[in-house]
Amino acid sequence: MVSPHFPPDTSAGTHRVRLLAPHLPEYGWQPVVVTVDPSGYEGRLDQGLLSLVPSNLRVIRCPAWSPHWTRRLGIGDLGLRAFMALRHACADLLERERFDALFITIYPTYPALLGPMLKRRFSVPFVLDYQDPWIGAWGDTVGGGADGGADWKSRATRRLAGWIEPYAVGAADAITAVSSGTFEAVIARYGGSAPKECAALPIGGEPADFEALRSAPAKNPYFDRNDGLCHLSYVGTLLPLGIETVRAVLEAVAFLKVRRPDLYGRVRLHFFGTSNQTAGQPAGRVTPIAESVGVADCVSELPVRVPYLDALRIQLDSHVLLLMGSSERHYTASKLYPALLAERPILAVYHTASSVVVTLKRVGRPPSVRLTVFDDLGPAASIEQIYEALVGVVCRPEYDAAAIDLDALDAYSARAVAAQLAGVLNRVVSAAA
Repeated sequence: MVSPHFPPDTSAGTHRVRLLAPHLPEYGWQPVVVTVDPSGYEGRLDQGLLSLVPSNLRVIRCPAWSPHWTRRLGIGDLGLRAFMALRHACADLLERERFDALFITIYPTYPALLGPMLKRRFSVPFVLDYQDPWIGAWGDTVGGGADGGADWKSRATRRLAGWIEPYAVGAADAITAVSSGTFEAVIARYGGSAPKECAALPIGGEPADFEALRSAPAKNPYFDRNDGLCHLSYVGTLLPLGIETVRAVLEAVAFLKVRRPDLYGRVRLHFFGTSNQTAGQPAGRVTPIAESVGVADCVSELPVRVPYLDALRIQLDSHVLLLMGSSERHYTASKLYPALLAERPILAVYHTASSVVVTLKRVGRPPSVRLTVFDDLGPAASIEQIYEALVGVVCRPEYDAAAIDLDALDAYSARAVAAQLAGVLNRVVSAAA
């Protein structure tokens, strides 16, 4: 299982294999994780996250070129910096031991090229796993330019992806992805050259993470849940295509300020890790919007990513969890299952085609889950509905376990998703035999 991001790295991609690998032995598969040595990561490391990795999980760590000098050449991508070392480590393992399958998860994307290389050399079936689209909005409508627009570098990255993705997809024996919409877009691009074996494996969650947190209780330093206010928290990156969703939510808060000042005075919205950067002082993405709509007095933002266990603690201490999607139809939230496990009321705003909507409708209802959807017209058309949901959750920030279908929720656990992956691996190996 090749995953450049892995604990103690704090990037979102670190959780895919961390959650799946420990459960695979239950279904007949013994995983070996090939990842990057912590010295190759940028930003803060999270030793608390590393403590959640089972001691009996075999992990091979590879060096990566230092970003201190590669960034002088304009290269910061971890997949590029670690590519040669990852290839050497995988080849060494395949030469010395017998492996039945190769699983490579992206992002970053460039290690996907190891699939065709190693398959050709060692005749090992190859599964390509998408945590995000390889070719999406990046370099088209969004990028690293002014106001989040596409710039020359993001356009070049997109063009390069158009050249190399079909090579990796054509060699894959199976594609797994966090949602069916993600792999369906791949099939639409490449048709018959894409593998027939495809499966949607959502980002699952691990109940043991919360058990570890509860065994070492600590207060979060950001707010006091016993101060008589209603604290709503959003924990996670705010993507460029999610800006309009945030704006719609804050405009609904502005309606609350005018129409229900009694409720507005009790509301505090907190946003954590919106930049996805793990160090430094990144600029806020929410605060400027809050100022523009006149609700900055009830909004706080910490753009830098907070450690994983701290993020879980924030969710446990919040009265309401705010979940928001983007305008991309494929969008699926890695934070969904942890939010449900936190047993706090959820206020969710998503595109109607998102897989998150299907999940939330299946597992919960008010007062535990209040869901507002929007279509291709954008979230601005749903501000009134968001306002009504906001009034409801502030008036009654209560979690009702009876409003959550625990049986349906279990289908999104890491253990259940690992069982699905094991099924894919079984079919791939049988087809290759």
